[in-house]
Amino acid sequence: MITSVKNEKVKAWKKLQKRKERTNTQTFLVEGYHLLQEAKNSNWHIKEIIAQEGVELPSWGGDFEITKVSNNVFEYISETRSPQGIAAIIEMKKMEKVVGEHILLIDSIQDPGNLGTIIRTADAAGFDGVILGDGTVDLYNDKVIRATQGSVFHIPIFQKDLQEVIPELKADGFSVWATALEGATLYNGVSIDTKVAIVLGNEGAGVDKEIINEADKIVKIPIYGQAESLNVSIAAGILMYYVKG
Repeated sequence: MITSVKNEKVKAWKKLQKRKERTNTQTFLVEGYHLLQEAKNSNWHIKEIIAQEGVELPSWGGDFEITKVSNNVFEYISETRSPQGIAAIIEMKKMEKVVGEHILLIDSIQDPGNLGTIIRTADAAGFDGVILGDGTVDLYNDKVIRATQGSVFHIPIFQKDLQEVIPELKADGFSVWATALEGATLYNGVSIDTKVAIVLGNEGAGVDKEIINEADKIVKIPIYGQAESLNVSIAAGILMYYVKG
């Protein structure tokens, strides 16, 4: 069903740019044909499509509402520099149980581009899930979603307290690897267990010391040049592909 827009709706869409509103409504906004298609293909519930006047609508059907808006309205709700003129309100999925042998744990990563790239890489590497700890940038931040290039819809992502999750993973047979510079072994000198959970830390502070103390193995990636450190998303890729063999 195609409807016209009302001011209340426009205000509600705009509010979804804020984490609090996304949490309250358990919905988020995505922009662009590619992300809409990825959400649809992965069976996420699309509640409403918002289309700029004159923009071609997706050919697939569904039980969602379609609202046509003016160019000005779309630019007002858009967070991209060159919007494609199509967006959707999508319902969050509640992930309950971690299943698999390779899990990535995120400890307080703040940069949305980093988190999105890490999720995309975890998807590409065939990891079974990502767990976001407290203090991590919101998964449904627009920049995070765009950086995932649709992988946010492909791989199970959980939001949990890492200090509660790690003992559970260890009890389930996981070897927990924490990244650090001090007291660490070169990652490619570490034997790979059947089940591995890798912890990546904050861009500046690294992995929390209490979490490091809980880890089975502390690993680092060698730096051969003069760079002080690796970008956390690059480090994530190296470690995940090493673990996957």
